[in-house]
Amino acid sequence: MPRATIRNSVVLSLTLPLIALAAPLPGADGGTAQAAPDPKLLERARAILQRAPLIDTHNDIPYALFLKSAGDLTKVDLGKRQPDLPADIPRLREGRVGAQYWSVYVDSETQLTRSSLHEALKIFDLSLRMIESRPELELARTADDIERISKSGKIASLLGVEGGHMIEASPAVVRIFHRLGARYLTLTHWRNVEWADAATDVPRNHGLTKHGELLVRELNRTGIFADIAHVSPDVMRDVLRVSKAPVISSHSDAFALVPHPRNIPDDVLQLLGKNGGVVHVSFIREFVVDGRSWEKQKDEMQRSIRQRVATDAEADKELAAWVNANPPPGGSVADVVNVIEHIRKVAGVDHVGIGADLFDSGKVSMVPGLQDPSTYPVLFAELLRRGWSEEDLLKLAGRNHLRAMRQMEKVAAELQKTTPPSVTDGPRSP
Repeated sequence: MPRATIRNSVVLSLTLPLIALAAPLPGADGGTAQAAPDPKLLERARAILQRAPLIDTHNDIPYALFLKSAGDLTKVDLGKRQPDLPADIPRLREGRVGAQYWSVYVDSETQLTRSSLHEALKIFDLSLRMIESRPELELARTADDIERISKSGKIASLLGVEGGHMIEASPAVVRIFHRLGARYLTLTHWRNVEWADAATDVPRNHGLTKHGELLVRELNRTGIFADIAHVSPDVMRDVLRVSKAPVISSHSDAFALVPHPRNIPDDVLQLLGKNGGVVHVSFIREFVVDGRSWEKQKDEMQRSIRQRVATDAEADKELAAWVNANPPPGGSVADVVNVIEHIRKVAGVDHVGIGADLFDSGKVSMVPGLQDPSTYPVLFAELLRRGWSEEDLLKLAGRNHLRAMRQMEKVAAELQKTTPPSVTDGPRSP
């Protein structure tokens, strides 16, 4: 997920002056307004989501809490609305969220100092304390747990590890993370790891190394989804070749619609369908809407301005004024539905889910209209308007994920009967 501390390393990210971030984000037609959903469809959507359960596979509130309060949960009351955080209990309730994966994230630059595992344990601790501190939340470890907890009226809480750098190439750490509650591992983040290439780094391994294949097999044996969000297409294909269990992408979109390196090509979508996996659609606007034309215009304007003004300060001020008058494409709920329908067409309706990737207040990063969990029924109302059946909406909301998770658990149980734990440590740079 794009974050303020790492965006500069992503070449294709939209880079705006800070003053421009306050500009209203336009819809697909260039305007800022979006039509309100039909109240009857919205009510139907809420009822469907209540039954599903709705499972969102990616929310960054643990890291947001770490930045906001250094992990001191007494300073933030999640029982009340927290508009500067990606979620809170009232908005999760309003959005009918039945299960939420909380992201265990630390910057991939920590691998340069070999502190990734140390830092990850801090976020595991914070995440587990957060879950334990709220009566509305309960830790889930299995698909059965998700259904039981959501039916009880609580929000089932699971952990997803966002970046293979945190396991430090060790199968032993994979097993420890499973005991702590991790149920998916995103194999890379923005940077390559020693055994796999990231989508947003210069290719080095051109796929999984042999040790990377060993780690995927250990994920299968342990009972953790291999998550191909953030990895290169070559790694995606290798993981789907090696994995005996369903593979997921916890927060990605369709490369055919927006050729951002974080999105998934159609041939991989087809392989995911055959594998039984699930692509969970992200609401990050730069993955949903193609901003290359706007970015080209901005670059041309920046060059023109710099030819006319004397100082950087003057250039930045004039460019910010241009961006305010010509904001980047923000997208719309309809654009996200287009992504969902493309994945349904290519991979199949049994292989698409929701992984919004909420990591800030939503005002800058997310598609307008889908800026926080309370808005999820709006998305499903639009799908109803387009003719989706209730059965297919239940699949999208969470039943596809539950089906894949049960299959992943079955594979793990079978492998644990016949396959010993991997004990090989990974390669280490000098």
